Amino acid sequence: MKRYGNFTAVDGVTLRVREGEFFGFLGPNGAGKTTTINAIVGLARKSAGKIAIFGYDNERQWREARRFVGLSPQEFNFDRYLSLRDVLIFAAGYYGIRGKEVVERADMLLERFGLTSHAHLEYTKISGGQKRRLSLARALIHEPRLLILDEPTAGVDVELRLELWRWLRELNQEGLTIFLTTHYLEEAERLCRRIAIIRGGRIVTEKPTEELVAEGESLQDVFLELMRH
Repeated sequence: MKRYGNFTAVDGVTLRVREGEFFGFLGPNGAGKTTTINAIVGLARKSAGKIAIFGYDNERQWREARRFVGLSPQEFNFDRYLSLRDVLIFAAGYYGIRGKEVVERADMLLERFGLTSHAHLEYTKISGGQKRRLSLARALIHEPRLLILDEPTAGVDVELRLELWRWLRELNQEGLTIFLTTHYLEEAERLCRRIAIIRGGRIVTEKPTEELVAEGESLQDVFLELMRH
C-alpha cells in the first residue's frame, strides 16, 4: 500500500512474479503502475505491506535486494555531461563494480544495442530511440536478475520497437526475469506470458496472457471491458 496524505495511490496490490518470467503490468494513466515500480526499487517508501526480491526484504535488506534489480524508467535521467560509455561505467559504480570488468561489460552492452559508434558522445547528442537503448543498457550494467521496464518503447518508431522486442525476448530466454509496463497492448500480448491489470490502485485481474486474450477478441477488448467496470 502507498498513500500520499489522504490519497491512496496503491491499495492492497499482491503480485508474485516467477523467476525467469516475462510479466506484464498494465493499466491506464494514474492507475498506480509507476508508484508500484517505485516501491519495488526503493524510490518510494511503501505505507504498508511487504516487498521481497528473490527472498530479500527491499527495506530491511535493501542492499541485497537492489543489487538484483535493473530499472529502465519512463523518463530519461542521464547526466548530460557524460559520454554514453561513461553513463554505463558511472551507473556500475553504484553497485560497487569498477575496473576493467565494467569497461568490458559497458562496451559489450553498447555493441549489443547498436551504440558503439556513439560511445564517446554526450547523451544530448543522440536520438530519442538511442536514448531508449542506452536506458536499457544502463539497467543491465550490473547484471541484474530482474529487469523492470516502465514504458520502454514510448515514443520510438515501429522499426526500433520491433528491435527492442527482439532484444527483450533474447534477454528473457537467457534467464532474465522481466517486469514490463506498457500502453501498447500488442506489445504486452506479444511479449508477456502473464499479465496483471491495475485500476484505481487495485489489481482487477491477473492471468496467463493466453487465458486473458481468450476472454475477448483481443487483449484490447478485454482491457477496455475491465476499465468499464
